[in-house]
Amino acid sequence: MPHDSTAAALIREVGLLADGPATWGSAVHATSPGVYVVELPGPLESAPLDLARVGKWLERVPELRLDGERPSSRDLLHRLASFWLPSQPVLLIGSSTRSVGGRIAAVVKTAAGDPKPAPSGLWLHLLRDPSLLRVWWATTDAPEEYEDALLDAFASGVAGEGRQAQQGSEATLPWAVLRSPSGTRRATGLTNPVLPIAKTPEPPPVSRIVDLPAAEADGARDEAKRGRRPAPGRGAGRIASAAAYAAHGSPRRAPEPVYVSPEGRDRLQAELDALTAQRPEVVKRIATAREHGDLKENAEYHAAREEQGFLEGRIRALDAKLKVAVVVAPTERGAVVELGSHVRVEVDGETSTIQVVGAAEVGAAQASPVERRISSASPVGAALMGRRVGDVVTILTPGGEMRYVVLGIE
Repeated sequence: MPHDSTAAALIREVGLLADGPATWGSAVHATSPGVYVVELPGPLESAPLDLARVGKWLERVPELRLDGERPSSRDLLHRLASFWLPSQPVLLIGSSTRSVGGRIAAVVKTAAGDPKPAPSGLWLHLLRDPSLLRVWWATTDAPEEYEDALLDAFASGVAGEGRQAQQGSEATLPWAVLRSPSGTRRATGLTNPVLPIAKTPEPPPVSRIVDLPAAEADGARDEAKRGRRPAPGRGAGRIASAAAYAAHGSPRRAPEPVYVSPEGRDRLQAELDALTAQRPEVVKRIATAREHGDLKENAEYHAAREEQGFLEGRIRALDAKLKVAVVVAPTERGAVVELGSHVRVEVDGETSTIQVVGAAEVGAAQASPVERRISSASPVGAALMGRRVGDVVTILTPGGEMRYVVLGIE
């Protein structure tokens, strides 16, 4: 990236015609799709955050958490300030597939904590004087592609010391950008930063009312015969509880644990490390393809972006599994079939060895009949779990019964 790190230079670098600037809050008359860049008049050594604005945001959003705990205003301010890039005036890069002017207006309008209409610029509202911000934009029929190009160009111009400020992030992003178009998220430690969107209550179901004679309702006659009456308020309490459950929804549940063998955990971690190592290569291919011309018609660029999407999706899936993984090691090696056990079995007179692994380990690189690894949730795996040497397991298959004789367990 050239020495000029301004928003206009950034837009020109990716091959677009920069328009602007407009001051923060003023109208941007651009009704076509496009990209936009928000910047300060110049770089600042520290984040010009307003403690009162941060405190108001915290007060408005009672569910906001920092590293799982309810923070103080100062703790929250210090966390946001830790991502500041002193050498960069650009704070936000975004795009709109409809009206870039409308999108900018929505970002300006959305106060910190509001879920609508555009909370992507939330951090900008916490600055001491947002009126100093300037907005540049450019119209294009490929807004998401050029947003990605702008973010890459920005990252290439950030010095090494600036990259260190992007703690917990795989990508170097402008200060107020929390997520890239490819799905890369900055690990801020913040959860529930905006108010939940209120759900419109569904209309009550249409029901038919049947007028029954006295004592003809279901159960009333039986109660009368027994000489008992329904306990006062019991039915009403049940109805009230059901109504409250319907109104507030079921309580949040903790993520279900994922049971894996020690070897399976190692394989998952190895796959995650390998995929993470591929990231720079994919990013380089995207940058190379971008140089070939118009991004909208650039097949090589779109193929590289699609590959990046699959890569990031698999990385997130593996990371989520490992976070809740519970390693189950055999209690007594060779006693019974457990997760990770290598079981020597005889089937139709043929002997083979298979390994029983956790359901979470099933995947292209984790478990397959060819590699003689089967999931504990599969019919064969579930039937073998807990078995001992000498046990005979009969499994019903579409082709008939199959008998597995357990010959050995390791």
